[in-house]
Amino acid sequence: MGRSLHVHKNDMVVIISGNSKGKQGKVLKVYPNDQTVIVENVNIVKRHTKPSQSNPKGGIVQKEGPIQVSNVMVIDPKTGKPTKIGYAHVTDPTSGRRKTMRVSRKTGEMF
Repeated sequence: MGRSLHVHKNDMVVIISGNSKGKQGKVLKVYPNDQTVIVENVNIVKRHTKPSQSNPKGGIVQKEGPIQVSNVMVIDPKTGKPTKIGYAHVTDPTSGRRKTMRVSRKTGEMF
């Protein structure tokens, strides 16, 4: 079973360690079982591909590689700076159901 991560798809993140330290990008894909994420224009790798219908010539293709989730921090939408993530349990007033929301540790804003 996969775990829930502090990073979700379409979050803006900053890389805090490794070769791409300091770069920012949008999370394209999350792999909870592997504890990795793919971030737009970060950790570019080259792959040699065979010819196929979608790529008739084949050749060398550049694409994003996965990064450990511990090496990224979510950017606070309010301040634009990296922040740790907390969790808050909120009751939805219309349906009465409890939801878990992510909370910025710096500003306290929910997202």
